[in-house]
This record gives sequence, structure tokens and C-alpha cells, in this order.
Amino acid sequence: MFAIAAIAGKQYKVTKGDTVTVDRLAGNAGDIVTLDRVLLYSDGKKVAVGKPTVANVTIKAKIIKQEKGEKIDVRRFKSKVRHRRHIGFRPEHSALEIISIVNA
Repeated sequence: MFAIAAIAGKQYKVTKGDTVTVDRLAGNAGDIVTLDRVLLYSDGKKVAVGKPTVANVTIKAKIIKQEKGEKIDVRRFKSKVRHRRHIGFRPEHSALEIISIVNA
């Protein structure tokens, strides 16, 4: 059994027990999150494709930790005018553990 879910604007293939790192979600470590934007659901026999989402399918996930990712450096250079710009930031991520995929 697996599902494809839209989490924070991106699509992830998940199964029960998976650990997925996504862009930061609201909540603290240990909180249970319900994901209802399921785009595709398969139970091994049948496949349900949503238009745009599959009705009555929800995913329950637990936030394992909130963390920062690796530093990303952004550099900008304009020739002939001695213009240089450097910006760096660390994106925030949430690690999710998929508890269950429920087809009601």
C-alpha cells in the first residue's frame, strides 16, 4: 500500500513506516499531522487517482524533528562595475514518520 501526497507544495511517495524530510510544517516534535491532499492511492489491488485529490483518504504522520538544512550560498556578480553580493541561508525542514494511510 502506498500513496502520493502533496506536502508543502511538493509531491512525495509514502508508505506506512517511511521517514520523509519535507519543507517545514507548523508544529513541534511529537505532534501528529493529518495530510489530506492525497493525489494517488494504491492498496495493492486497486489504484485510485484523484481529480485533483482522492476523496476519503488521509495520511497520519508524526513530526520527528524540526531542523535546519545545509547552508545554501547565493552569489551575484555584475561584470565591469565591481558589484558583488553574497547571501547565505539555511532552509528549515521537518522530518515526518508516516503512521498510517487511512481509506475511509
